Amino acid sequence: MSHDHHDERPRLTPEQTAAALNPPAGRNGGDLVVETLQGLGATTVFGLPGQHALGMFDALRRSSLTYIGLRVENNAGFAADAYGRITGEVAPLLLSTGPGALTSLAALQEAAAASAPVLAISSQIPVAGLGGGRHGYLHELRDQKASFRDVVKSVHTVRTASQIPSAIAAAWESALTAPHGPVWIEIPQDVLLAETIVPVVSAMDATPRELYARPELTAVAADLLSKAERPAIIAGGGVVRSDASGKLLALAEKLDAPVVTTFGGKGAFPWEHPLSLQSWLEDRYTTDFLESADVLLVVGSGLGELSSNYHTFAPRGRVIQIEADAGKLESNHPALGIHADAREALSDLLEAVDRREDPTAPERVRTVLEAVRERIAAQELTLEQRLIASVREALPDVSPSFWDMTILAYWAWSAFDARHPNTMHSAQGAGGLGYGFPAALGAAAADRTRPVLVVSGDGGAMYSIAELATARQYDLPVTWLIVDDGGYGILREYMTGAFGEATATELTRPDFVALAESFGVPAIRTTPESLTADLAASLAAPGPSVVVLPALLRMFEPTHL
Repeated sequence: MSHDHHDERPRLTPEQTAAALNPPAGRNGGDLVVETLQGLGATTVFGLPGQHALGMFDALRRSSLTYIGLRVENNAGFAADAYGRITGEVAPLLLSTGPGALTSLAALQEAAAASAPVLAISSQIPVAGLGGGRHGYLHELRDQKASFRDVVKSVHTVRTASQIPSAIAAAWESALTAPHGPVWIEIPQDVLLAETIVPVVSAMDATPRELYARPELTAVAADLLSKAERPAIIAGGGVVRSDASGKLLALAEKLDAPVVTTFGGKGAFPWEHPLSLQSWLEDRYTTDFLESADVLLVVGSGLGELSSNYHTFAPRGRVIQIEADAGKLESNHPALGIHADAREALSDLLEAVDRREDPTAPERVRTVLEAVRERIAAQELTLEQRLIASVREALPDVSPSFWDMTILAYWAWSAFDARHPNTMHSAQGAGGLGYGFPAALGAAAADRTRPVLVVSGDGGAMYSIAELATARQYDLPVTWLIVDDGGYGILREYMTGAFGEATATELTRPDFVALAESFGVPAIRTTPESLTADLAASLAAPGPSVVVLPALLRMFEPTHL
């Protein structure tokens, strides 16, 4: 934030001045938390109460914030992650000390991997216990923030009530500075509970820093792309997060450059566009095509394991990499590295490149996609392809979908047409189980006008079955498709392939239909033949619903081995 714009200083209205001079009685540190969140623009918070955090939760009663309480802290973290992804706004996550806070760690790892702006605010043992002495407080850790420092973007410890607004504003700014990500604040129990004379928080400002491309790098990149004979583009999650899909489309058309989207970048480029290579990244035909590009523009992707066909991708041409996360810049391939927000960098490039025409580009794209289709067709995986088509047919175009780590989701990464940017989400950043259903609840809380779809396996479903109660309590429009194959299907495939047989993958599971109905959630058992109709009906009905599909699915053959 710059400090030379004196005219931009926040000013109080007469009402705000009166409130500051005469704060209502009985306010505590918890009130400062909710007042600061409201002042920064928050409307919805997620979480789960605990003994040390009660001051914060009691203050919610005196606020206009909407509270969505989940049944497990990790699931509350996944819900906040999805809310942040869908809205692009900060999603506050309220947690208790020790076990409550630690239970959210896997969700915060996913938020970090997917650049979701989650603001975790945890309680802490009383101030007297800070500093590593062993006092024997309930929930005590030797150094709670050390458990989070490796996972989140920034950590902030509060020691007095007057530090609360500044700590939250600093964390908010950190969460929204590109690349977005989770941040973590801890506030001692006694600070949250103590009455405060700090005035009512009214005028808050936490403007994230813009991350622009350096102009000399843009000039070099534009020159390379304008003169390229066979340019190609890989569009990653950064394009979706920075709302840069329109810029990407304009640049691709100006250069006649084919575009492939990563699994995190699904929807960043129109699926049926003549220049669209779609997202068949785990395919040697796609990998060969990208390797043959003389100039390859990589936007908003670190070219990690999944985006590089398991690190078998070896580009032969010049690589230009635009990436907001400095740690991912040139981490896997030498490149012209441009540390910038995808939207800003694409905007600059669009102005700087010369129009280049290549009538052969659509034909070359068609050739690759036909080769991919023929390879898949030869494997006789008609059931799997049919299920992906059925889900696409049943799901409204603007509805978000959330995919857990399950075989049908692995298919969807490559084969599903996400018709709009920022509508298809999965846990492929950190790769943990149980993401789909709680994330979908967070997305539904962000926008109740669109039904939300979740796809889980039976193994992943068991991680978040408790959240059926949350879905019912808040009447969230989420339809949960559970593909029941009797265990951890993808691990069964991996182990059988690697060792000849599978261990620890077969699971006893409940009658999911009866279980859902016991929560008051309508449920139906479906078949591949009736899936489209049953899903469409469930999505059209108000409130939550469950659709169970007993099916044993197979993955397409990998090309990286």
